Amino acid sequence: MAQRTRGWLLGLTAAASLMVALDATVVATALTSIQQDLSASLEQLEWTVNAYNLTFAALLMTGAALGDRLGRRRMFAAGLGLFTAASAACALAPGIGWLIAARAVQGGGAALVMPLAMALLSNGFPPERRAKALGIFAGLTGLAVVAGPVVGGIVTEGLAWQWIFWLNVPIGLAVIPLVLRRVPESRGGGASFDLGGVVLVTGGALGLVWGLIRAGAVGWDAFEAVGALAAGVVLLAAFVGWELRVRQPMVPMRLLRSRGFSAGNAAGLFMYASLYGSLFFMTQFLQAGLGLGPMATGLHLVPWTATVTVVAPVAGALVNRVGSRVLTAAGLGMQAAGMGWIGLVAEPSMAYWQLVAPMVLAGAGVSMAMPAAQTSVINAVAPPEIGKASGVFNTVRQFAAVFGVAILAAVFTAGGGYGTAHTFADGFAPAIAVSGALSLGGALAGLFIPRPGRALRTAPVPSVSRPAHKATR
Repeated sequence: MAQRTRGWLLGLTAAASLMVALDATVVATALTSIQQDLSASLEQLEWTVNAYNLTFAALLMTGAALGDRLGRRRMFAAGLGLFTAASAACALAPGIGWLIAARAVQGGGAALVMPLAMALLSNGFPPERRAKALGIFAGLTGLAVVAGPVVGGIVTEGLAWQWIFWLNVPIGLAVIPLVLRRVPESRGGGASFDLGGVVLVTGGALGLVWGLIRAGAVGWDAFEAVGALAAGVVLLAAFVGWELRVRQPMVPMRLLRSRGFSAGNAAGLFMYASLYGSLFFMTQFLQAGLGLGPMATGLHLVPWTATVTVVAPVAGALVNRVGSRVLTAAGLGMQAAGMGWIGLVAEPSMAYWQLVAPMVLAGAGVSMAMPAAQTSVINAVAPPEIGKASGVFNTVRQFAAVFGVAILAAVFTAGGGYGTAHTFADGFAPAIAVSGALSLGGALAGLFIPRPGRALRTAPVPSVSRPAHKATR
């Protein structure tokens, strides 16, 4: 593939992923305006955020499978079209129910865009250049973490909340034709579609995500939450059993025997649970604890979030030299130290400057670990299975976001509340400390990633009677 083509590939996949990732955070600072304009209840506001995450997480594996079967570029462009149309529907929403439904459709489009962006990018770069490309990709898409709260506050205060969705429309309309013209097509191996695997993994993901989201509202012991979580576990267990028996599986279970694949995904689970959970509460602490406004809150988070644009590309370039193991473990250790530091000093009377150093430490750490964990997972599989590995990794990330917020919210509720700045800080401090503990768990998982010099792909090769190119679907 020509250098110019790789440049287009990197730029277009990063731009599309940035737009999708931005919608996961940009809505937070617009919720008050949405509530006033559409007379929404608290639970309806929660679903404005959760409907997107729900369909995103539940359909990620399906999106990756459709790309492998029908063509990654084709389905990537289709996902962009669906996301763009749903964004316009969000902006035109006459009521909260319409907005929630449109957000769910947005999540479906995102479930096509995100895993296929990584699959297209990974397939387009040779292994010796892939880590650097993924590092740049992580840095560019990481702008969503930096820009989300800031953009949401500026647009909502300066224009109207509808414009946070209208901004997606011209971007999507510009990117789609360029993708169809500049990005080469690719597919996964095999020639069949694992319909049974798609149904089981989608149902299992839906059950787990629904249970995690609803548990915060109805209680962890409520039948709705317990039943949904149990159904999710049962369906995912059935998915594993199905994949072990089907001739051409959606996710070959032999990949789990690869330390790079399993450890990279485990580290990603802890990493993103800590990141999204701490981001959720840090935003609120700056407002409820320190009295900042929405736009000021976004700006005050920059020392933490902006590190991803600087550190992630550098870390991606270093992965092949020092190895994913070192960068993942060290980076998540730094994230754990930063979150623990914030938990020790957090109080309503504190000066903002006291948060700057631990935010920079935590941000640099997680920015170091992101491309390393991704590279560990992608390099552990053969090229025809990159789409499947990408789908697994991104599904783990979305599950981690819901899981992290749910766990930290439970800790926060046990220790504090929203009554006063002091009661909020009483819950925030232990919650953010748990975020640090999650990061430490990710650092420990990172230690199981193979050292440099060992074979990158350690999953057993299928037998001759079941060739790899026919058994990966």
